[in-house]
Amino acid sequence: MSGIKEKRPSFGGALFVILFLCVAMFVQIFVLHADWVTHITLILASVVAAIVAMMSGYTWDDVQEGILYGCQIAMLPMLILMMVGVLIASWIPAGTIPTLIYYGLKILSPSVFLLTVCFVCCVASLATGSSWTTGATFGVAFMGIGYGLGIPAPITAGAVVSGAIFGDKMSPLSDSTNLAAGVAEADLFDHIKSMIYTTGPAVLISLALYGIMGAKFSGGTIDTAQVDAILTGLKESYFISPITLIPPILVIVLAVRKMSGLAVMIIASLVGGAFAMIFQGYSLADVLNFMNYGFTSETGIEAVDKLLSRGGLQSMMWTISLGFIALSFGGIIEKTRMLEVLLDKISGLVSNVKGLIITHVLSSIAVNLFSASQYMAIIIPGRMLVPAYRRLNLLPQVCSRTCEDSATVTSPLVPWGLCGVYFTGVLGVATVEYLPYVFLAYLAPIIAIIYAVTGKFMFKEGEITSVKTYHDGEKETA
Repeated sequence: MSGIKEKRPSFGGALFVILFLCVAMFVQIFVLHADWVTHITLILASVVAAIVAMMSGYTWDDVQEGILYGCQIAMLPMLILMMVGVLIASWIPAGTIPTLIYYGLKILSPSVFLLTVCFVCCVASLATGSSWTTGATFGVAFMGIGYGLGIPAPITAGAVVSGAIFGDKMSPLSDSTNLAAGVAEADLFDHIKSMIYTTGPAVLISLALYGIMGAKFSGGTIDTAQVDAILTGLKESYFISPITLIPPILVIVLAVRKMSGLAVMIIASLVGGAFAMIFQGYSLADVLNFMNYGFTSETGIEAVDKLLSRGGLQSMMWTISLGFIALSFGGIIEKTRMLEVLLDKISGLVSNVKGLIITHVLSSIAVNLFSASQYMAIIIPGRMLVPAYRRLNLLPQVCSRTCEDSATVTSPLVPWGLCGVYFTGVLGVATVEYLPYVFLAYLAPIIAIIYAVTGKFMFKEGEITSVKTYHDGEKETA
Protein backbone atom coordinates (compact mmCIF):
# COMPACT_ATOMS: atom_id res chain seq x y z
CA MET A 1 0.00 0.00 0.00
CA SER A 2 1.32 3.41 -0.91
CA GLY A 3 -0.08 4.89 2.29
CA ILE A 4 2.31 2.91 4.42
CA LYS A 5 5.33 4.77 3.06
CA GLU A 6 3.81 8.14 3.94
CA LYS A 7 3.23 7.35 7.62
CA ARG A 8 5.81 7.20 10.34
CA PRO A 9 5.39 6.29 14.03
CA SER A 10 6.96 8.40 16.75
CA PHE A 11 10.26 7.44 18.31
CA GLY A 12 8.55 7.04 21.69
CA GLY A 13 5.96 4.67 20.25
CA ALA A 14 8.53 2.53 18.47
CA LEU A 15 10.72 2.44 21.57
CA PHE A 16 7.76 1.41 23.72
CA VAL A 17 7.10 -1.63 21.50
CA ILE A 18 10.71 -2.76 21.75
CA LEU A 19 10.87 -2.19 25.50
CA PHE A 20 7.62 -4.12 25.95
CA LEU A 21 9.11 -7.08 24.08
CA CYS A 22 12.32 -6.94 26.11
CA VAL A 23 10.53 -6.74 29.45
CA ALA A 24 8.01 -9.43 28.50
CA MET A 25 10.75 -11.81 27.37
CA PHE A 26 12.81 -11.11 30.49
CA VAL A 27 9.85 -11.83 32.77
CA GLN A 28 8.91 -14.95 30.87
CA ILE A 29 12.40 -16.48 30.79
CA PHE A 30 14.03 -15.31 34.00
CA VAL A 31 11.11 -14.65 36.36
CA LEU A 32 8.42 -17.14 35.37
CA HIS A 33 10.90 -19.68 33.93
CA ALA A 34 8.22 -20.42 31.36
CA ASP A 35 10.09 -21.10 28.11
CA TRP A 36 7.04 -22.85 26.68
CA VAL A 37 4.91 -19.68 26.47
CA THR A 38 7.18 -17.76 24.10
CA HIS A 39 4.45 -17.95 21.46
CA ILE A 40 2.00 -16.05 23.65
CA THR A 41 4.60 -13.46 24.65
CA LEU A 42 5.30 -12.73 21.00
CA ILE A 43 1.58 -12.54 20.22
CA LEU A 44 1.18 -9.98 23.02
CA ALA A 45 4.13 -8.01 21.64
CA SER A 46 2.51 -8.13 18.18
CA VAL A 47 -0.74 -6.81 19.65
CA VAL A 48 1.12 -3.93 21.30
CA ALA A 49 2.95 -3.19 18.01
CA ALA A 50 -0.35 -3.21 16.13
CA ILE A 51 -1.97 -0.79 18.64
CA VAL A 52 0.98 1.61 18.46
CA ALA A 53 0.96 1.44 14.66
CA MET A 54 -2.77 2.18 14.47
CA MET A 55 -2.37 5.06 16.92
CA SER A 56 0.29 6.41 14.53
CA GLY A 57 -2.16 6.52 11.63
CA TYR A 58 -1.83 3.06 10.17
CA THR A 59 -4.93 1.00 9.43
CA TRP A 60 -5.53 -2.63 10.33
CA ASP A 61 -4.95 -3.47 6.66
CA ASP A 62 -1.47 -1.94 6.96
CA VAL A 63 -0.76 -4.02 10.06
CA GLN A 64 -2.10 -7.14 8.40
CA GLU A 65 0.12 -6.49 5.40
CA GLY A 66 3.11 -6.51 7.76
CA ILE A 67 1.95 -9.79 9.31
CA LEU A 68 1.57 -11.42 5.91
CA TYR A 69 4.94 -10.04 4.84
CA GLY A 70 6.57 -11.68 7.85
CA CYS A 71 4.77 -14.96 7.15
CA GLN A 72 5.93 -14.83 3.56
CA ILE A 73 9.53 -14.55 4.73
CA ALA A 74 8.95 -17.48 7.10
CA MET A 75 7.26 -19.73 4.53
CA LEU A 76 10.28 -21.34 2.86
CA PRO A 77 12.35 -21.76 6.05
CA MET A 78 9.35 -23.32 7.80
CA LEU A 79 8.76 -25.72 4.91
CA ILE A 80 12.41 -26.72 5.14
CA LEU A 81 12.02 -27.19 8.88
CA MET A 82 9.04 -29.50 8.29
CA MET A 83 11.19 -31.58 5.96
CA VAL A 84 14.00 -31.67 8.52
CA GLY A 85 11.64 -33.50 10.85
CA VAL A 86 10.74 -35.88 8.04
CA LEU A 87 14.42 -36.36 7.15
CA ILE A 88 15.49 -37.23 10.69
CA ALA A 89 12.60 -39.70 11.04
CA SER A 90 13.63 -41.44 7.80
CA TRP A 91 17.38 -41.45 8.37
CA ILE A 92 17.15 -43.21 11.73
CA PRO A 93 15.34 -46.37 10.52
CA ALA A 94 17.45 -46.23 7.36
CA GLY A 95 20.52 -46.74 9.56
CA THR A 96 22.12 -43.45 8.44
CA ILE A 97 22.18 -41.65 11.79
CA PRO A 98 22.89 -44.87 13.75
CA THR A 99 25.86 -45.52 11.43
CA LEU A 100 27.22 -42.00 11.88
CA ILE A 101 26.93 -42.36 15.65
CA TYR A 102 28.43 -45.86 15.63
CA TYR A 103 31.54 -44.93 13.62
CA GLY A 104 31.88 -41.70 15.52
CA LEU A 105 31.97 -43.50 18.84
CA LYS A 106 34.49 -45.97 17.48
CA ILE A 107 36.83 -43.32 16.09
CA LEU A 108 36.51 -40.16 18.17
CA SER A 109 37.89 -39.57 21.64
CA PRO A 110 36.58 -36.94 24.05
CA SER A 111 39.80 -34.95 23.96
CA VAL A 112 39.43 -34.08 20.26
CA PHE A 113 35.67 -34.44 19.93
CA LEU A 114 34.60 -30.79 20.24
CA LEU A 115 37.36 -29.57 17.94
CA THR A 116 36.39 -32.24 15.40
CA VAL A 117 32.71 -31.33 15.65
CA CYS A 118 33.37 -27.68 14.89
CA PHE A 119 35.83 -28.44 12.08
CA VAL A 120 33.61 -30.99 10.34
CA CYS A 121 30.58 -28.69 10.57
CA CYS A 122 32.71 -25.86 9.15
CA VAL A 123 33.63 -28.00 6.14
CA ALA A 124 30.09 -29.31 5.67
CA SER A 125 28.47 -25.88 5.90
CA LEU A 126 31.09 -24.38 3.58
CA ALA A 127 30.42 -27.12 1.02
CA THR A 128 26.64 -26.88 1.26
CA GLY A 129 26.22 -23.20 2.08
CA SER A 130 23.62 -24.15 4.66
CA SER A 131 23.93 -24.02 8.43
CA TRP A 132 20.49 -25.61 8.67
CA THR A 133 21.39 -28.63 6.54
CA THR A 134 24.60 -29.09 8.51
CA GLY A 135 22.76 -28.92 11.83
CA ALA A 136 20.07 -31.35 10.71
CA THR A 137 22.53 -33.96 9.41
CA PHE A 138 26.00 -33.89 10.95
CA GLY A 139 24.74 -31.92 13.94
CA VAL A 140 22.17 -34.54 14.92
CA ALA A 141 24.77 -37.30 14.61
CA PHE A 142 27.33 -35.40 16.67
CA MET A 143 24.77 -34.81 19.41
CA GLY A 144 24.37 -38.57 19.69
CA ILE A 145 28.10 -39.19 19.69
CA GLY A 146 28.65 -36.51 22.34
CA TYR A 147 26.00 -38.10 24.54
CA GLY A 148 27.80 -41.43 24.26
CA LEU A 149 31.13 -39.84 25.16
CA GLY A 150 29.66 -38.16 28.22
CA ILE A 151 30.05 -34.60 26.91
CA PRO A 152 27.29 -32.17 27.97
CA ALA A 153 24.78 -31.59 25.20
CA PRO A 154 24.90 -27.75 25.35
CA ILE A 155 28.67 -27.77 24.72
CA THR A 156 28.34 -30.15 21.78
CA ALA A 157 25.50 -28.04 20.39
CA GLY A 158 27.64 -24.90 20.71
CA ALA A 159 30.41 -26.50 18.65
CA VAL A 160 27.88 -27.64 16.04
CA VAL A 161 26.34 -24.17 15.73
CA SER A 162 29.75 -22.45 15.53
CA GLY A 163 30.79 -24.71 12.67
CA ALA A 164 27.42 -24.47 10.95
CA ILE A 165 27.31 -20.67 10.89
CA PHE A 166 30.87 -20.52 9.53
CA GLY A 167 29.72 -21.86 6.17
CA ASP A 168 26.51 -19.87 6.32
CA LYS A 169 28.77 -16.83 6.55
CA MET A 170 31.54 -17.77 4.13
CA SER A 171 30.13 -20.06 1.44
CA PRO A 172 29.25 -18.59 -1.98
CA LEU A 173 26.33 -21.04 -1.93
CA SER A 174 24.83 -19.46 1.18
CA ASP A 175 21.74 -17.27 0.90
CA SER A 176 22.94 -14.92 3.65
CA THR A 177 26.35 -14.51 1.98
CA ASN A 178 24.72 -13.55 -1.29
CA LEU A 179 22.16 -11.36 0.47
CA ALA A 180 24.80 -9.39 2.39
CA ALA A 181 26.82 -8.82 -0.79
CA GLY A 182 23.68 -7.68 -2.61
CA VAL A 183 22.57 -5.33 0.18
CA ALA A 184 25.97 -3.61 0.20
CA GLU A 185 26.30 -3.77 -3.60
CA ALA A 186 29.59 -5.63 -3.24
CA ASP A 187 31.06 -8.27 -5.52
CA LEU A 188 30.34 -11.68 -3.98
CA PHE A 189 33.93 -12.90 -3.95
CA ASP A 190 35.31 -9.56 -2.80
CA HIS A 191 32.83 -9.89 0.04
CA ILE A 192 34.05 -13.39 0.91
CA LYS A 193 37.71 -12.33 0.73
CA SER A 194 36.99 -9.41 3.03
CA MET A 195 35.37 -11.73 5.59
CA ILE A 196 38.54 -13.78 5.84
CA TYR A 197 40.04 -10.96 7.92
CA THR A 198 37.37 -11.27 10.62
CA THR A 199 36.03 -14.82 10.26
CA GLY A 200 39.46 -16.41 9.82
CA PRO A 201 40.79 -15.39 13.26
CA ALA A 202 37.35 -16.03 14.81
CA VAL A 203 37.16 -19.63 13.61
CA LEU A 204 40.80 -20.38 14.53
CA ILE A 205 40.30 -19.06 18.06
CA SER A 206 37.04 -21.03 18.31
CA LEU A 207 38.77 -24.27 17.27
CA ALA A 208 41.49 -23.62 19.85
CA LEU A 209 38.90 -23.04 22.58
CA TYR A 210 37.04 -26.24 21.67
CA GLY A 211 40.35 -28.09 21.74
CA ILE A 212 41.06 -26.75 25.23
CA MET A 213 37.56 -27.62 26.44
CA GLY A 214 37.78 -31.08 24.90
CA ALA A 215 41.00 -31.76 26.79
CA LYS A 216 38.99 -31.53 30.02
CA PHE A 217 36.99 -34.57 28.98
CA SER A 218 40.03 -36.79 28.33
CA GLY A 219 41.26 -39.46 30.66
CA GLY A 220 38.84 -41.37 32.83
CA THR A 221 35.73 -39.35 32.07
CA ILE A 222 34.41 -41.76 29.43
CA ASP A 223 31.62 -44.03 30.59
CA THR A 224 32.98 -47.15 28.83
CA ALA A 225 30.04 -49.27 29.85
CA GLN A 226 27.60 -46.76 28.39
CA VAL A 227 29.57 -46.48 25.14
CA ASP A 228 29.73 -50.28 24.81
CA ALA A 229 26.01 -50.53 25.49
CA ILE A 230 25.28 -47.96 22.80
CA LEU A 231 27.56 -49.68 20.28
CA THR A 232 25.98 -53.06 21.00
CA GLY A 233 22.46 -51.67 20.79
CA LEU A 234 23.18 -49.92 17.50
CA LYS A 235 24.84 -52.96 15.96
CA GLU A 236 22.09 -55.37 16.97
CA SER A 237 19.12 -53.17 16.10
CA TYR A 238 20.15 -51.22 13.01
CA PHE A 239 21.83 -51.82 9.69
CA ILE A 240 25.31 -50.38 10.27
CA SER A 241 27.17 -49.98 6.98
CA PRO A 242 28.97 -47.33 4.92
CA ILE A 243 26.16 -47.78 2.38
CA THR A 244 23.79 -45.95 4.71
CA LEU A 245 26.02 -42.87 4.44
CA ILE A 246 24.83 -42.30 0.88
CA PRO A 247 22.00 -39.92 1.98
CA PRO A 248 24.29 -37.35 3.71
CA ILE A 249 26.77 -37.59 0.82
CA LEU A 250 23.86 -36.97 -1.53
CA VAL A 251 22.88 -33.89 0.49
CA ILE A 252 26.35 -32.41 0.07
CA VAL A 253 26.51 -33.19 -3.66
CA LEU A 254 23.09 -31.71 -4.39
CA ALA A 255 23.80 -28.62 -2.29
CA VAL A 256 27.13 -28.04 -4.06
CA ARG A 257 25.22 -28.26 -7.34
CA LYS A 258 23.07 -25.38 -6.01
CA MET A 259 19.85 -27.32 -5.72
CA SER A 260 17.16 -25.71 -3.54
CA GLY A 261 17.45 -26.57 0.15
CA LEU A 262 13.82 -27.67 0.23
CA ALA A 263 14.33 -29.97 -2.74
CA VAL A 264 17.48 -31.42 -1.15
CA MET A 265 15.61 -32.22 2.07
CA ILE A 266 12.75 -33.89 0.18
CA ILE A 267 15.09 -36.03 -1.94
CA ALA A 268 17.24 -37.00 1.06
CA SER A 269 14.12 -37.95 3.03
CA LEU A 270 12.80 -40.12 0.20
CA VAL A 271 16.18 -41.86 -0.17
CA GLY A 272 16.24 -42.44 3.60
CA GLY A 273 12.75 -43.91 3.47
CA ALA A 274 13.75 -46.23 0.64
CA PHE A 275 16.82 -47.38 2.61
CA ALA A 276 14.63 -48.07 5.65
CA MET A 277 12.49 -50.41 3.56
CA ILE A 278 15.40 -52.05 1.74
CA PHE A 279 17.88 -52.55 4.57
CA GLN A 280 15.69 -52.55 7.65
CA GLY A 281 12.62 -54.32 6.31
CA TYR A 282 10.06 -51.65 7.18
CA SER A 283 6.88 -51.39 5.13
CA LEU A 284 5.85 -48.29 3.22
CA ALA A 285 3.13 -47.67 5.80
CA ASP A 286 5.73 -47.82 8.59
CA VAL A 287 7.99 -45.34 6.85
CA LEU A 288 5.15 -42.90 6.18
CA ASN A 289 4.11 -43.15 9.82
CA PHE A 290 7.69 -42.43 10.94
CA MET A 291 7.90 -39.41 8.65
CA ASN A 292 4.73 -37.94 10.08
CA TYR A 293 4.89 -38.82 13.78
CA GLY A 294 8.59 -39.59 14.31
CA PHE A 295 10.57 -42.75 14.88
CA THR A 296 10.48 -44.58 18.20
CA SER A 297 13.49 -46.76 18.98
CA GLU A 298 12.62 -49.94 20.88
CA THR A 299 15.92 -51.70 21.45
CA GLY A 300 15.39 -52.02 25.20
CA ILE A 301 18.65 -50.14 25.82
CA GLU A 302 17.73 -46.82 27.41
CA ALA A 303 20.70 -44.88 26.05
CA VAL A 304 20.06 -46.00 22.47
CA ASP A 305 16.31 -45.43 22.66
CA LYS A 306 16.85 -41.95 24.09
CA LEU A 307 19.18 -41.07 21.23
CA LEU A 308 17.06 -42.40 18.40
CA SER A 309 13.44 -41.75 19.36
CA ARG A 310 12.86 -38.50 17.54
CA GLY A 311 11.99 -36.72 14.32
CA GLY A 312 8.75 -36.51 12.38
CA LEU A 313 6.89 -33.63 10.80
CA GLN A 314 4.55 -33.24 13.77
CA SER A 315 7.48 -32.86 16.18
CA MET A 316 8.45 -29.66 14.38
CA MET A 317 5.07 -27.93 14.59
CA TRP A 318 5.82 -26.17 17.93
CA THR A 319 8.93 -24.71 16.37
CA ILE A 320 7.21 -23.86 13.10
CA SER A 321 4.36 -22.02 14.80
CA LEU A 322 6.89 -20.01 16.81
CA GLY A 323 8.71 -19.09 13.62
CA PHE A 324 5.55 -17.77 11.98
CA ILE A 325 4.56 -15.75 15.04
CA ALA A 326 8.07 -14.28 15.47
CA LEU A 327 8.28 -13.27 11.80
CA SER A 328 4.77 -11.78 11.98
CA PHE A 329 5.94 -9.48 14.77
CA GLY A 330 9.04 -8.63 12.75
CA GLY A 331 6.90 -7.90 9.71
CA ILE A 332 4.72 -5.47 11.66
CA ILE A 333 7.58 -3.41 13.05
CA GLU A 334 9.37 -3.35 9.69
CA LYS A 335 6.39 -2.45 7.51
CA THR A 336 5.16 0.21 9.94
CA ARG A 337 8.70 1.70 9.92
CA MET A 338 9.31 1.31 13.66
CA LEU A 339 12.80 -0.11 13.09
CA GLU A 340 13.55 2.68 10.64
CA VAL A 341 12.55 5.30 13.23
CA LEU A 342 14.80 3.72 15.86
CA LEU A 343 17.76 3.45 13.51
CA ASP A 344 17.39 7.06 12.41
CA LYS A 345 18.17 8.11 15.97
CA ILE A 346 21.66 6.70 15.69
CA SER A 347 22.54 8.43 12.42
CA GLY A 348 24.74 10.92 14.27
CA LEU A 349 27.02 8.13 15.45
CA VAL A 350 28.26 7.21 11.97
CA SER A 351 30.38 10.26 11.16
CA ASN A 352 33.64 8.28 11.39
CA VAL A 353 34.75 4.72 10.63
CA LYS A 354 34.86 3.59 14.24
CA GLY A 355 31.39 4.88 15.00
CA LEU A 356 30.00 3.48 11.76
CA ILE A 357 31.21 -0.09 12.30
CA ILE A 358 30.25 -0.19 15.98
CA THR A 359 26.82 1.27 15.17
CA HIS A 360 26.33 -1.24 12.35
CA VAL A 361 27.26 -4.20 14.57
CA LEU A 362 25.07 -3.14 17.48
CA SER A 363 22.09 -2.17 15.33
CA SER A 364 22.21 -5.47 13.43
CA ILE A 365 22.24 -7.40 16.71
CA ALA A 366 19.34 -5.28 17.94
CA VAL A 367 17.32 -5.94 14.79
CA ASN A 368 18.07 -9.64 15.19
CA LEU A 369 16.64 -9.48 18.71
CA PHE A 370 13.57 -7.49 17.82
CA SER A 371 12.66 -8.81 14.37
CA ALA A 372 13.62 -12.49 14.96
CA SER A 373 15.11 -12.62 11.45
CA GLN A 374 18.72 -12.50 10.30
CA TYR A 375 17.47 -11.41 6.88
CA MET A 376 15.92 -8.27 8.34
CA ALA A 377 19.06 -7.76 10.43
CA ILE A 378 21.14 -7.86 7.25
CA ILE A 379 18.83 -5.78 5.07
CA ILE A 380 17.58 -2.96 7.31
CA PRO A 381 20.81 -1.68 8.96
CA GLY A 382 22.81 -2.55 5.84
CA ARG A 383 20.67 -0.53 3.45
CA MET A 384 20.31 2.37 5.88
CA LEU A 385 24.08 2.62 6.45
CA VAL A 386 25.31 2.11 2.87
CA PRO A 387 25.38 5.91 2.27
CA ALA A 388 27.54 6.37 5.37
CA TYR A 389 30.07 3.83 4.04
CA ARG A 390 30.19 5.75 0.77
CA ARG A 391 30.67 9.08 2.52
CA LEU A 392 33.65 7.64 4.38
CA ASN A 393 35.09 6.24 1.13
CA LEU A 394 34.91 2.64 2.39
CA LEU A 395 34.62 -0.18 -0.14
CA PRO A 396 31.28 -2.05 -0.34
CA GLN A 397 32.79 -5.28 0.98
CA VAL A 398 33.47 -3.63 4.33
CA CYS A 399 29.74 -2.99 4.68
CA SER A 400 28.79 -6.49 3.53
CA ARG A 401 31.39 -8.04 5.84
CA THR A 402 29.98 -6.14 8.80
CA CYS A 403 26.47 -7.36 7.94
CA GLU A 404 27.71 -10.91 8.31
CA ASP A 405 29.92 -10.22 11.35
CA SER A 406 26.87 -9.00 13.25
CA ALA A 407 23.57 -10.20 11.79
CA THR A 408 24.43 -13.67 10.46
CA VAL A 409 26.55 -14.94 13.34
CA THR A 410 24.32 -13.76 16.19
CA SER A 411 21.00 -15.00 14.78
CA PRO A 412 21.33 -18.50 16.36
CA LEU A 413 21.66 -16.85 19.79
CA VAL A 414 18.14 -15.37 19.78
CA PRO A 415 15.79 -17.87 21.49
CA TRP A 416 12.73 -16.57 19.61
CA GLY A 417 14.61 -15.97 16.37
CA LEU A 418 14.30 -18.15 13.29
CA CYS A 419 17.79 -19.66 13.60
CA GLY A 420 17.62 -20.09 17.37
CA VAL A 421 14.26 -21.81 17.07
CA TYR A 422 15.60 -24.02 14.30
CA PHE A 423 18.72 -25.22 16.09
CA THR A 424 16.77 -25.82 19.28
CA GLY A 425 14.30 -27.98 17.38
CA VAL A 426 16.96 -29.93 15.49
CA LEU A 427 19.59 -30.40 18.21
CA GLY A 428 17.18 -30.78 21.13
CA VAL A 429 19.00 -28.18 23.25
CA ALA A 430 17.45 -24.88 24.33
CA THR A 431 19.02 -21.78 22.82
CA VAL A 432 19.75 -20.29 26.24
CA GLU A 433 21.67 -23.47 27.12
CA TYR A 434 23.97 -23.66 24.09
CA LEU A 435 24.52 -19.93 23.51
CA PRO A 436 27.47 -19.59 25.98
CA TYR A 437 29.41 -22.10 23.86
CA VAL A 438 28.88 -20.65 20.36
CA PHE A 439 32.28 -18.95 20.41
CA LEU A 440 32.29 -17.90 16.75
CA ALA A 441 29.13 -15.86 17.28
CA TYR A 442 30.90 -13.70 19.88
CA LEU A 443 34.34 -13.53 18.35
CA ALA A 444 33.33 -12.28 14.88
CA PRO A 445 31.60 -9.06 16.05
CA ILE A 446 34.30 -8.45 18.68
CA ILE A 447 37.03 -8.72 16.05
CA ALA A 448 35.05 -6.44 13.71
CA ILE A 449 34.85 -3.80 16.46
CA ILE A 450 38.57 -4.17 17.27
CA TYR A 451 39.42 -3.53 13.61
CA ALA A 452 37.15 -0.48 13.64
CA VAL A 453 38.83 0.94 16.73
CA THR A 454 42.35 0.28 15.43
CA GLY A 455 41.59 1.15 11.80
CA LYS A 456 42.89 -2.20 10.57
CA PHE A 457 41.50 -3.74 7.38
CA MET A 458 39.07 -0.88 6.79
CA PHE A 459 39.49 -1.02 3.01
CA LYS A 460 39.09 2.27 1.21
CA GLU A 461 39.18 3.36 -2.40
CA GLY A 462 42.73 3.41 -3.69
CA GLU A 463 43.95 0.68 -1.32
CA ILE A 464 42.87 -2.30 -3.43
CA THR A 465 43.22 -2.42 -7.20
CA SER A 466 40.06 -3.73 -8.79
CA VAL A 467 37.02 -2.44 -10.61
CA LYS A 468 33.94 -1.79 -8.49
CA THR A 469 30.42 -1.06 -9.64
CA TYR A 470 28.50 1.35 -7.43
CA HIS A 471 24.82 1.95 -7.02
CA ASP A 472 24.59 4.55 -9.75
CA GLY A 473 26.00 2.14 -12.31
CA GLU A 474 29.27 4.04 -12.78
CA LYS A 475 32.54 2.11 -12.61
CA GLU A 476 35.44 3.45 -10.65
CA THR A 477 38.91 2.07 -10.02
CA ALA A 478 39.37 1.25 -6.34
